[in-house]
Amino acid sequence: MSSVTNLSTSGLQLRRGSRPVRSLVELLSSMRFAISLLVVVAIASIIGTVLKQGEPLNNYIDQFGPFWAAVFHRLGLFQVYSSWWFLLIMAILVVSTTLCLVRNTPKIIADLRSFKTGVREQNLRAFHDKAEADFALPRAAAVARIGAALRARGYALRLREGDGETLIAAKAGGLGRIGYILAHSAFVLICLGGLFDGDVVIRLQMALTGKQMLKTNMAIDQVPQRNILSPANPTYRGNISIPEGSSADVAVINLGDGSVLQPLPFTIKLKKFIVDYYSTGMPRLFASDVLITDHRSGKTWPATIKVNEPLNVDGVNIFQSGFDDGGSHLQLHAWPMRGAGDKGFAVTGDVGSTRQLSNGRSTLRLELGSFRLLNVENMSTGKTDKTDKGGLLRGIDRHLGAAVERGSSTKLTNVGPAVVYKLRDASGQANEFINYMLPIQLDGMPMFVAGERSEVGGQYRYLRIPADADGKIDDWMRLRAALADPDARRAAVDAYVKQALPANATKQLATQLEATAGRTLDLFAGDLPRDPKTGAPLVSSAGGLPALGEFLQRNVPKDQLNKASDVFIRVLNGVLWQLWSQERQHAGLPPLHEDEATNRYFNAAVLALSDASFYPAPLFLQLTGFKQVQASVFQVARAPGKVIVYFGAVLLILGVFTMLYIRERRAWFLLRDADGGSRALMAMSTNRRTMDFEKEFATLRAATLDATAMRRD
Repeated sequence: MSSVTNLSTSGLQLRRGSRPVRSLVELLSSMRFAISLLVVVAIASIIGTVLKQGEPLNNYIDQFGPFWAAVFHRLGLFQVYSSWWFLLIMAILVVSTTLCLVRNTPKIIADLRSFKTGVREQNLRAFHDKAEADFALPRAAAVARIGAALRARGYALRLREGDGETLIAAKAGGLGRIGYILAHSAFVLICLGGLFDGDVVIRLQMALTGKQMLKTNMAIDQVPQRNILSPANPTYRGNISIPEGSSADVAVINLGDGSVLQPLPFTIKLKKFIVDYYSTGMPRLFASDVLITDHRSGKTWPATIKVNEPLNVDGVNIFQSGFDDGGSHLQLHAWPMRGAGDKGFAVTGDVGSTRQLSNGRSTLRLELGSFRLLNVENMSTGKTDKTDKGGLLRGIDRHLGAAVERGSSTKLTNVGPAVVYKLRDASGQANEFINYMLPIQLDGMPMFVAGERSEVGGQYRYLRIPADADGKIDDWMRLRAALADPDARRAAVDAYVKQALPANATKQLATQLEATAGRTLDLFAGDLPRDPKTGAPLVSSAGGLPALGEFLQRNVPKDQLNKASDVFIRVLNGVLWQLWSQERQHAGLPPLHEDEATNRYFNAAVLALSDASFYPAPLFLQLTGFKQVQASVFQVARAPGKVIVYFGAVLLILGVFTMLYIRERRAWFLLRDADGGSRALMAMSTNRRTMDFEKEFATLRAATLDATAMRRD
């Protein structure tokens, strides 16, 4: 038998009111219902953890497809913690937990006050832990002795005198029952604080004041008043991006499908943004030297904001959350990737700006997306683990980035500045590019690396172009232009035929070799043979080695394919060597000398020419110079609910510890007169039986019932 009052898991049962209201209150106050809601919240939290939150919708479309992206979007899974159903569940959970407290707290308080002095002898004999003893002392003396022993061990006592008997009711550890109240109250407070500091207050304010979300990009000074919240907003959390030398006093609050602006009670001016790096190039420290101007007092003072060291101004915390480009000025050279031109032209612009590029026939819009001064990439080349998919080298192979096997080791290296830009055609279709400014050591030689992707969030596919002896890209660009020039190709074929055949070779042999070399070079250059009837290309590849391979597969028997491939590759290399020699001669460069370095450059250049057939843009923008302008990204938060959350967290810790480590114990001693002395019946109970309780029972029994021999039932 236990003396502890059991807390019911059923709901609060009202005696008045309509039946639906009584049923609703009983459901909401049911512990089973609260646990069910907690399970739903836990599942939602798992989804919010696994599924990246707050990404642009296009990223989710690329990841899940249009159908499932639309379904998940309607369910609010991309903004779980601010979705209406999650907030509704949290609100119901708060109500349910509050009703549980209302239902059980009076019982707990009453149980704490009660010493249960109404128990009878038969009740005590039904306890698991009980003992009896005979005393030589009279009943009054035995009562005093037992009472003193109990008080010495921290027990509170109540006596009940009866006809020839005395009942001592003792209890200790009652605070363990308070833990239930503390823990459940803490949960309510934490939920209320979280809801108050979330989107609920902002959305409620918008509904009451007619504010609307801004769903288009617009300069801050042009945003209409209906998209701007009140400066007296009691709670908000927004972001500010400030370039060096600029200032801001308005934060942007993202609300899923749009955003609103929040005026701040101060102005932040970024004097300087400081970034310190590890030797690997990974950022080690972010800090911002700022000037704060208070709008009410007009005072201005300097401050430094670091990661994990926020600045508090007028109850608003300013956190250093990251950094961005603040509109760096970029200098680029646009190299043609189509046609026989090799000069190109200069392009300048600031990050975030756009400009039109036109050749008179077509127009492209250049969108300068971002500039990164340091780029830390995994340059490991080990091949012990074929499952590795990481690192820059993973995407750099022939045909614009087919996967290659790379090792599981990690070698983080700073590969220097890079620019990310988009080229958008007249139909609105765009490809995104990332071009590294400096050559990167790949397979033992310097390469200019250019990444391309057609889908947002997709993997980059890389084109690598070898750097010439001067560390530049110019020699390869001239070779590419020469390959696109039919006259230059014919001249290279003639030079190859003269060099490959002896002086006494027949005209027929020279004609055959000339035709083979010309066809091979034309296929490689993308000048494809066409069907005389339909005019359609006879091969589907755009050019390069794939076009040559497809042509051979269609025109050469399988048993002769390997031999024919070797012949065509030798011819191709010979003609391209002559083309390269002529290009260098026209540029006024020294003649070629065959050595290991020259051959390695030539082989890499041939592969790059082949890959360039798949490059989706007519221009290659090479970063030639820059003037960096950094921007600091701050998160500003007015969160009065955090005090409630912190207080709730303290209560939760106290509640959990009291429930786990403070056990309620109750003991009863029924003493009766017997043969000039007295006889005592002892019983003891607890809300949690442990080995410690067994020891405490034995200790308490020895301290109180040691007058004579003791009998244990």
